[in-house]
Amino acid sequence: MKQDVVDMDAAIIADKKRGLSDAEIGGKYGITYRQLERVIRQATGVSVSAFNHKKEIKTLFPKDFKEETTTVWSFKSRGNWATHSGEYRGNWSPYIPRNVILKYSSPGDIVLDYFCGAGTTAVEAKLLGRRCIAFDINDKAIELAQNNTDFEVPVEYYLSQKVFEPEFFVGDARDLSFLKRNSIDLICAHPPYANIIHYTEHKKGDLSYLDMEYFLKEMEKVARESYRVLKSGRQCAILIGDMRRHKHVIPLGFELINVYLNAGFKLKELIIKRQHNCKTTGFWYANSIKFNFLLLAHEYLAIFEKPKEKPLEINEEPSGYGHLKHCVIKPLLKKKLENMETTTVWMFPEKDRERLLNKNVIERYSDGNGYKAIDITCTDERKGTTSYKKTLKDLLFIKATGLDSQIYFSQSVNLYLGQLKSVLHRELPFIKGDGYIVIQTKDIRIGEYIEPLAKRIVDSICFPELILKEIVVTAENQRNTHKEETSNLHISHQYLLIYKKSEHREI
Repeated sequence: MKQDVVDMDAAIIADKKRGLSDAEIGGKYGITYRQLERVIRQATGVSVSAFNHKKEIKTLFPKDFKEETTTVWSFKSRGNWATHSGEYRGNWSPYIPRNVILKYSSPGDIVLDYFCGAGTTAVEAKLLGRRCIAFDINDKAIELAQNNTDFEVPVEYYLSQKVFEPEFFVGDARDLSFLKRNSIDLICAHPPYANIIHYTEHKKGDLSYLDMEYFLKEMEKVARESYRVLKSGRQCAILIGDMRRHKHVIPLGFELINVYLNAGFKLKELIIKRQHNCKTTGFWYANSIKFNFLLLAHEYLAIFEKPKEKPLEINEEPSGYGHLKHCVIKPLLKKKLENMETTTVWMFPEKDRERLLNKNVIERYSDGNGYKAIDITCTDERKGTTSYKKTLKDLLFIKATGLDSQIYFSQSVNLYLGQLKSVLHRELPFIKGDGYIVIQTKDIRIGEYIEPLAKRIVDSICFPELILKEIVVTAENQRNTHKEETSNLHISHQYLLIYKKSEHREI
């Protein structure tokens, strides 16, 4: 029996080398995607999707590249310049480290990547004239990364800019003791996603095998070490996504952000990375409607900053936010909706964004009539009424239109969260069992840092009958059009936090 398994594994590897797709191999041998990954890891020591020889370099730079200026990054092509490819499972698009390195470092700076993988960050650091220290727990991944950075950069590509060869090590991201305190200019890393894709064959120290609770506990060590080695006033960029368990979203992204904030970092930017490989038609569309689930199509690129030490100052915040209130409203609706959204990223044209958003929420999570909409930052008496009919509804839609127009301080954030909890306490008994609560909100900037309101809401909602079902990101479908002269990115996205009431209650 054991020999049969060995023979089948060898046949699978032979077919993979001949170029058979994952689907073809799965059908031929009756194995799952995870089983195929295991066979490849055992044969190669790394998690790759194809066996190719060294890539022929056609160009060293992306065509028509422009730096991102908003908080939604959407790359239809993952990027294939230099030695970049998508063969290493779960690696990030080179557009991400390229943008981060250009925005938050200068030529000659030291960039650290402690989840090196196939070396995407190291390749970009070399192309952009930065020093790079890159390591990974997997020695086979380091071999692959070294191979990917083994290319010449013609002198005509640079004037006075020097090219630095990356330094590679086999190491554990939880232990940066070989680096001095305040010695790194930029951290740019893409950690594994808590037991989703495995990157070694049970190698000691591989965080990709840990379930969420233990993964976050170990990432606390990574965050503390990151804070120690990073220079004050410099940035740490981490890409992380959410997971799904039992048809409900698990907010791994928000949880990992908390880990880095608890280590002492401030949140400089919170960027949404949109994925383009999600199927939205045919089988997937029909099942998304039938079973009421959305395909995960976004990740979070958190830009943390190690704050500079400043003398203690007493800052008085403006008062006047005590008038914040809520009122019942009638949402703008589009008369006809051709297709419903089926992923967790909803992109709409600017002029129709609010109408299409409202229509998708109301059609998916209510019967079209049994809903109530409340604006929680309403200050206009003409917008609605504060009188309420005590009737059962299948959807409570909580909006916050005022978040787009006010200048915010910590005092106003606390008022906003207090208003939200007040509305939930009063309205929850009148939501039907298996009904939904949808909270529309957005991140805001207070001074130089981001206040991640969606994360704050998820952290603070503790009603036992509410289960977080979806986190949706919505934005306008225009890219890189913001022209404001500022070092900060324009916050161009909002969130829909979708909760399901799991308990049947009577009034």
